[in-house]
Amino acid sequence: MTLKTIIRRPYTESTALANFGLDPVLNRIYSARHVSNPVELDCSLKYLLPPTGLSGIDAAAELLADAVQADARVVIVGDFDADGATSSALAVLALRAMGLNEVSYLAPNRFEFGYGLSPEIVEVAAAVHPDIIITVDNGIASFDGVDAAAAQGISVLITDHHLAAEQLPAADAIVNPNQPGDRFASKALAGVGVVFYVLSALRSRLRALGWFDEQGIAEPNMGDFLDLVALGTVADLVPLDRNNRILVAQGLARINAGRCRPGIRALLNVAKRDAQNIVAADMGFTIGPRLNAAGRLDDMSVGIECLLADDEHEAYRLAEQLNELNLERRRIEGEMRRDAIVAVEQLQLQPANLPAGLCLYDSTWHQGIVGLVASRIREMTERPVVALAPGSDGQLKGSARSIDNVHIRDVLQNIATREPGLIDKFGGHAMAAGLTVSARDLRQFEVAFDNEVTRWLNGTTPTPSIHSDGELESISVPLAEKLREGGPWGQGFPEPIFDGEFDVTEQRMVGEIHLKLKLQDDNGNEPLDAIMFRYSDQPGAMPAFARVRVAYRVDVNDYRGRRSPQLIIEYLEAC
Repeated sequence: MTLKTIIRRPYTESTALANFGLDPVLNRIYSARHVSNPVELDCSLKYLLPPTGLSGIDAAAELLADAVQADARVVIVGDFDADGATSSALAVLALRAMGLNEVSYLAPNRFEFGYGLSPEIVEVAAAVHPDIIITVDNGIASFDGVDAAAAQGISVLITDHHLAAEQLPAADAIVNPNQPGDRFASKALAGVGVVFYVLSALRSRLRALGWFDEQGIAEPNMGDFLDLVALGTVADLVPLDRNNRILVAQGLARINAGRCRPGIRALLNVAKRDAQNIVAADMGFTIGPRLNAAGRLDDMSVGIECLLADDEHEAYRLAEQLNELNLERRRIEGEMRRDAIVAVEQLQLQPANLPAGLCLYDSTWHQGIVGLVASRIREMTERPVVALAPGSDGQLKGSARSIDNVHIRDVLQNIATREPGLIDKFGGHAMAAGLTVSARDLRQFEVAFDNEVTRWLNGTTPTPSIHSDGELESISVPLAEKLREGGPWGQGFPEPIFDGEFDVTEQRMVGEIHLKLKLQDDNGNEPLDAIMFRYSDQPGAMPAFARVRVAYRVDVNDYRGRRSPQLIIEYLEAC
């Protein structure tokens, strides 16, 4: 196991939070996340940002209102991940609820069409003679696709959240908080959040036009779609700023109350999760991967149909199919991850001497899984990583994952500027990106990537680390429940992790690769159950620990009606 440095988050306890009566541990946690006022913890919808400053939203609402009134034919084109699936389902459901009869979707197959609104996808969409194509979670870089649609007389509305270049496609309307000049206060919206705002603006415009009364249509409650918004937001790992926390908290509340899509309920059932008790992490680690598995290995239409299903039995059938795809994804990912770890070990370098940017390729890898491999190796090495797999026509398809202070999309942009033609396509965020390079240029790209990351690091050497909220004097079920309910936690607003030293009184392997421990602290408290998932990729490997230092999350173990605190170990080292 790679040794990591445990870094405790600095904080200054908030007097306002203390006066509010907040638990001291939660005061510490929130203060470390720069929350100082109790009102910032209120996730009521009244605090949701208005669409003021969201460029293009008025033009988008007008375009769609005209389409609804004219009963136009609309095709939704999404991405092949969970954000794309939830965005597509939300757009179809909401537009139908507003009275649009002919609305359908296309889920591009990554192996045939690649990412975004390509001319090839436009050609497929043209077969149903749409009046408008709406992109969700993509489109901001689809210049050729937008031009191809215009050539066929098809209007295009782009809704996206990925970083935009200075030049934008010639679409009829673009809504993206990350386009140049946009003044919307939150730049962290996921694709599903962007289309939620657009559809909310559409509803307001149709209401002002008297459309719902005129048609005798019940005006849809946009809150009914927040289960999809919450799922897509968490699964896409966008930062949970306050606005996103409101969207996620409201969606979770509806799921907990049983007010969610049958498909979400079915996915929770196959994952053996109780909808009444799930938190954001359950969506990120249970529903999200099952949806993503469809886009990684097959066709995201399976996931979208699951989310669209009104019939409980059909939803469950599709959820079972997604579960099987996820099991296959895990198997492939495990093999690829082991290959990647071997490749890094073969470099025979100490962590401080690893390349600044790691580029890994294997001819047997699956292009739908390389992003997961890049994430695992990034966690292991604390280096920006690009993992590549064979594509078609001599191309390599890759996914990049980065670390704090290295903006991976800008790294790729700089490489493309310095060495024109080296990267065929790329796009993404600060922490994750996708790219295509020619197989013949692999070695040149490896060098260029390492050199560019070296420039970003500017002489610093990142070391594997994990951030902690400090030690806990005692651990109990009430504390675990307060922490669980204190979220929603996620990217940019991380779930609390603590650290400490413990004596190991019991240890065994479960499920071949998971480490189960009984830990005793130095304060004389009751021994604690603890588990470290995926302790080893080698089934049956049995460690022998006497005393350990661990970084852990606090959870509740509910076994046969007995509730007790349990530590979920994120990092472990022998003392």
